[in-house]
Amino acid sequence: LAGCFAVRGERTSGAFIGLAAAFQPTVLLFVPLLWFTGRRRAAASTGITFAGATALAWAAMPHDSFTYWVHHLAGVGLGGRADDLANQSLHGALLRLGLTGPLEIVVFFALAAAVAVFGMRRAVHHARDGQLLLAVAITGCVVVAVSPTSWKHQLLWVLLAAVGRVGTKQSSRYVWPVAVVLVMTLPAKMMVPNVDVLHPVRDNVVLLAALAAALVVPFLSRTSEHYRAPVPTQYAPKAQTRFHWAPLLRRVATRPNLLLELLLIRVVYAAYQRTRLEATGSRASAEEHARQILSVEEALFLDVEHWFNHAVVGIGWLRAFFDFYYTSFHFVVPLTVLGLLYWRRPADYRWARTAIGFTTVLALVGFFFYPLAPPRLMPGLGIIDTIHGVQDFSRPDYGRLTELANQYAAMPSLHFGWSLWCGLTIAIVAPKAWMKILGLMHPFFTVLAIVATGNHWVLDAVGGAMVVGAGFGLTHLLTGPRTTAPRKGRGELSEQPPTTDRLATAVPPNGAGATGEGGGATGDGGDRGGA
Repeated sequence: LAGCFAVRGERTSGAFIGLAAAFQPTVLLFVPLLWFTGRRRAAASTGITFAGATALAWAAMPHDSFTYWVHHLAGVGLGGRADDLANQSLHGALLRLGLTGPLEIVVFFALAAAVAVFGMRRAVHHARDGQLLLAVAITGCVVVAVSPTSWKHQLLWVLLAAVGRVGTKQSSRYVWPVAVVLVMTLPAKMMVPNVDVLHPVRDNVVLLAALAAALVVPFLSRTSEHYRAPVPTQYAPKAQTRFHWAPLLRRVATRPNLLLELLLIRVVYAAYQRTRLEATGSRASAEEHARQILSVEEALFLDVEHWFNHAVVGIGWLRAFFDFYYTSFHFVVPLTVLGLLYWRRPADYRWARTAIGFTTVLALVGFFFYPLAPPRLMPGLGIIDTIHGVQDFSRPDYGRLTELANQYAAMPSLHFGWSLWCGLTIAIVAPKAWMKILGLMHPFFTVLAIVATGNHWVLDAVGGAMVVGAGFGLTHLLTGPRTTAPRKGRGELSEQPPTTDRLATAVPPNGAGATGEGGGATGDGGDRGGA
């Protein structure tokens, strides 16, 4: 970086780059970048410095130099095993995929040559375009991919690639830099779900980011009309609310970028999952809190857990139904609701997504400050765990179950909370009465399932309802009333401007057409969305 930007004089800058190449030989890929962009003296100086420093090292430390050039460049020696997850290079990825021996070497050299040729062509193109920093970043990403071993300090080249501008819309401009920063700062397990078929992606996520920057990400040229002036994001007018002191957030009137949305949802959920697992609490405090809950339920005549659990266990098909309902619909239904809203009603998607986000964050507070043992983990209560089987209460961790989830994250019940969010959202946005009724059936069956299986107290569902209400309330407070739009016919939106619960609003026209719940031409590129 100093050789490319800070040092004056081509020979001196080349000397700096040549010195860097003496420590990491694949940095020699900067030579063609310098040569084909008119800095030929710097390219020559780089080669001469590299050769001189390497010869000096051989003369001073022949044994160490032999070890470095023979063993380290073969992928072993310094920094650990070549197939370690920390080695985010093509060589490391091929080893992790099971290729070894001469075949792996041939495949590696072929792939490395292809990446070097096509990646350097892109780097030269962007350098000639006046984006030297981006060209340097692309070259660095090629270095990451083609080095036999690329350890953490070398991977910083990928972070530098965030300077590239991608997308003609302002809403899309953040996708690439956000993805790069998340890939470089978060564990791979937070970026990619822990599913067997996705393990090759998860294990090589930094390498894939480097290859994407080097080969496929469509960085904008400075000659593009959208380089400095992307298509602006359309915002609905500021909502009116009786709480004038509330710091209302601007409401985007168009469909959010799908890639960015999926990425953030995955990362936020992974953070929630990890935080929930850390908020364990002690077994003694969790059981004491459970006795408190049971006492309150007895005073309110709500202590039906034991009776209902044993009644369901005695009916085989009913037990199987509630076990299936508990284990299957917790994630499927919320994701389906979010997907349908994104596709059909973008404005409602933003509102609903924000509400469930606040709900989940508030639930984490309960998990931290009130660890609670569910009925199935209360000794002496006689609750039958219909899903996990009989628990050994003599073991503090109840076997392998606590490796998967925090067993004391019961108050509030997000199993019920998310189902209630689904039911309320469907009841609010669905156009047909039977759809609304069907949506509200989901939280009804969920509360029966969480009690029948012994996983929650009745008051846990009450806590879940409270955080859902607070989530919707905070959404209303910070974004104003939910945006609605009048309908026109079947599957179409009226050309009338969107309205809110209290005040008719309209998006300023600037050539983007009507906006609202996602219909017609939008300022986000004309994404289609019907009523």
